[in-house]
Amino acid sequence: MSDSIWQGERVRLRAVEPSDWETHFTWDQDTASYGLLDRIHFPKSRERAKHWAEATALREPEGDAYHFEIVDRDGALAGAIATHACDPRNGTFTYGVAVRAEHRRKGYAAAAIALVLRYYFRELRYYFRELRYQKVTVQVYDFNEPSQRLHERLGFQREGQLRRMIYTSGRHHDVLVYGLTAEEFAAGCGAMYIL
Repeated sequence: MSDSIWQGERVRLRAVEPSDWETHFTWDQDTASYGLLDRIHFPKSRERAKHWAEATALREPEGDAYHFEIVDRDGALAGAIATHACDPRNGTFTYGVAVRAEHRRKGYAAAAIALVLRYYFRELRYYFRELRYQKVTVQVYDFNEPSQRLHERLGFQREGQLRRMIYTSGRHHDVLVYGLTAEEFAAGCGAMYIL
């Protein structure tokens, strides 16, 4: 294993590179994967994908919000995880994670989440956590059962349900809210996925 905080057994997290545009453009063409998202988006041009990758590669972090690329052991781009709604005063943040279909069911999402949590949570027990956040909250659509199972397996607690929050595939859907504290993470919820 590497000495990098961004490296685990299964995946490595890295910044967006301008050359990532091609992979993201290909992913954006796969409308079958939109079944786990909140809507079907308009098609993106090659130029727009290039511009996004170039701009993201050069963008400075906005507070503690950051877009990470998930890379497998072979160096293939497998997905992304982005933190947002980072509130250092209250010590809370959220994230969104996506792993492409051909890379699913290999533990990549769990490993990426654990690496991010290790960095964002405050120091507890044996783990060094850089940013000292104390709680993460994530929203999962009611039709995304794989994400529900993933977060429950990582020790997240279901904290609420927001009814009829999004409209896709011809009907309204609920948003399920899951949360995990730094203490729960340090007690072992998800730490196993780093190694």
